[in-house]
Amino acid sequence: MSKAALHTLGCRLNQAETEIIAKRLQNSGYHIVEWGQAADLTVINTCTVTEQADAKCRQAIRLSLRRNPATKVAVIGCYAQMDVEALRKIDGVSLIIGNEHKLQITDFLDNLDVGQNPVVVHTSKISRDEFIIDAIGLYDTQTRANLKIQDGCNFVCSFCIIAAARGPARSRNFEDVLDEARQLIALGFREIVLTGVNIGTYANNGRDFAALLKSLAILPGLHRLRISSIEPTTVTHELIDIIAGFPTICRHLHIPLQSGNDGILEKMRRKHTIREFRETVEYASLNIPGIGIGTDVLVGFPGESEEAFADTRKFLADLPIAFYHVFCYSDRKGTASYKLKPKIDPQEKKRRNHIMTDQGRRQKRRFQLGWLEQKVDVLFEQEEQGWWNGFTDNYLRVRIRAAGNLKNQIHTVKITGITDEELSGELL
Repeated sequence: MSKAALHTLGCRLNQAETEIIAKRLQNSGYHIVEWGQAADLTVINTCTVTEQADAKCRQAIRLSLRRNPATKVAVIGCYAQMDVEALRKIDGVSLIIGNEHKLQITDFLDNLDVGQNPVVVHTSKISRDEFIIDAIGLYDTQTRANLKIQDGCNFVCSFCIIAAARGPARSRNFEDVLDEARQLIALGFREIVLTGVNIGTYANNGRDFAALLKSLAILPGLHRLRISSIEPTTVTHELIDIIAGFPTICRHLHIPLQSGNDGILEKMRRKHTIREFRETVEYASLNIPGIGIGTDVLVGFPGESEEAFADTRKFLADLPIAFYHVFCYSDRKGTASYKLKPKIDPQEKKRRNHIMTDQGRRQKRRFQLGWLEQKVDVLFEQEEQGWWNGFTDNYLRVRIRAAGNLKNQIHTVKITGITDEELSGELL
């Protein structure tokens, strides 16, 4: 039996798609092995969000070929969509597939040669049509399953290349989403995570994201439904009320802010103001008790003065946000911000990143402290050196000492302590 190894770079959506591809390969007769092991086929699902991400993709390709010179390397996804010519120049690449056709990879594997000119499957124009996915993901160890509902984006932020790499916003067929969710529940998954590029813009045959959420939330046997990163302008009061009204929907929202200064937001071509963002977060916090709210912060955007950075610090410090993802701005050719000036010194960007990361750590600790001596429900995922760990629905990591196998089980825990990254507790 032929062997295939898969490697994913980038976002949760890429992870979801790699899992679907793995299942299709398995159905086609491949035995799936860990990346790095000897394999007849190596599939690298790429990211192109920054030039550093591109470099990591090239490194992964070359590492695969060094480890296994006889493998056929298929490079798929966002970097394959954006820079076919760069990939052609890497000796040993056998197949290049852009985003339009990457889930159909099994249709293009016949007659590939190692070390010859790569087969290229690419179109610069990506369809706007609804789509279906005729396979579920291959999951071996996870207790949470990713469910792709949407792809592409029409927002076109000035710093982001993904609208070009992924194409226009398009949504998965409504019934097809529900069908895969039912299959995942039947396989025993306790939690389903909704993924896409801009999931809040989901729309299919007159049904929006709110309608999809309500239909999924009442599926028999589903314990948890989690929303992945979602744009602030799509987090409506209606959506927040739905989360509050369905116990299966996790009390967790990750809402990217990027900057707490309206002038910088305008240059970023973001669609929200700081007033609108604050109102959304405060409404969610008021109406969903115990909600864990996260955000993205992009420091060092061109023209971000010390005063604009201070605005971001103060704005976030005053909000009930528990989780920060902090990034340094990186120039990306092909984006509108690439030509913006003045650029921020790299050392200054690192300094701002450190400041915001430290502030995020303090706000996370403040959120954690509110759960001491409280009872929480934890979906346990894995055991390490006698400690079982997992997540609450509001995205707090919890670990406990316990005998026996708790994997993929939800248990009530009393929180008794806090470490840097997680809570500790006792099984009740």
